Amino acid sequence: MPTYELANRLVIGIASSALFDLAEADAVFREQGEEVYRAYQEEHLDDTLSTGVAFPFIRRLLSLNDLSPLDDPLVEVIVLSRNDPDTGLRVMRSIESHGLAISRAIFMQGRSPYHFMPALNMSLFLSANETDVREAVALGLPAGRVLGPAAADDTEDQDLRIAFDFDGVLADDASEQVFQSDGIEGFRSHETVNAATPHDPGPLRDFLASLNRVQRREEDQRTNHPDYKIRVHVSLVTARSAPAHERAVRSLKGWGVTVNDAFFLGGIDKSTIMQVLKPHIFFDDQVSHLAGTSRNTPSVHVPFGKINE
Repeated sequence: MPTYELANRLVIGIASSALFDLAEADAVFREQGEEVYRAYQEEHLDDTLSTGVAFPFIRRLLSLNDLSPLDDPLVEVIVLSRNDPDTGLRVMRSIESHGLAISRAIFMQGRSPYHFMPALNMSLFLSANETDVREAVALGLPAGRVLGPAAADDTEDQDLRIAFDFDGVLADDASEQVFQSDGIEGFRSHETVNAATPHDPGPLRDFLASLNRVQRREEDQRTNHPDYKIRVHVSLVTARSAPAHERAVRSLKGWGVTVNDAFFLGGIDKSTIMQVLKPHIFFDDQVSHLAGTSRNTPSVHVPFGKINE
């Protein structure tokens, strides 16, 4: 079999806890132990798992592979699981039952799987396991913890709407540290003085760059087929406001990445915007922001920077 290269693809690692609703199985594991959990999973092997927080995002992301030949997909999703191969069988059968084009998986029998992210060229790892996500981010890996209930997945809607916070997500948290130490006026002064200096990238900058490559493929498709409807839409949703907005915009340009629209909210509750924007996933570094959004929006906590220590 020829070697399958991942270098030029958008590669996502997904834990079964982010893809499916595992509340019942997890309760069995916690309350009755590993042996009972094994028996439970074997007994329910053919019971398809219900969809989880990240399922609509992953389904839509994989659907973009219709832009490329079958043997050369744009997007690759790989399961990274703490299950062992036996208990992971139910996850793989559920993936097949839901019609997801996911064929690759790593099962680690109780150990953290995120160490394999660099080897697999992953630009994102999603899990409901807070410890795994925090350890991955501490090592400089792009990871996030899914929050909130599973959202209804409208299968008639093929659009993919993704929203990012800026500081601590796309950018590093240097300016957030200025805000924490010097307050809003110190932050605004610092950002105005440094407006022309791009931020250092944060944990998800490269994920956005990979999304932009997919968006360029969509633009090529529309050039060749004018009736093609663009599906991927990326938004920036940040608590910044003028004059601090300029450095964010200049940083994106300096990194060579783009967003379709930007919301500079200046402290307005982000959940009010999410109810209109309706992203299929929203990334933020602050749990206080996500407490509101996660009630109705599939949300991801990126535990990066000093504020998350």
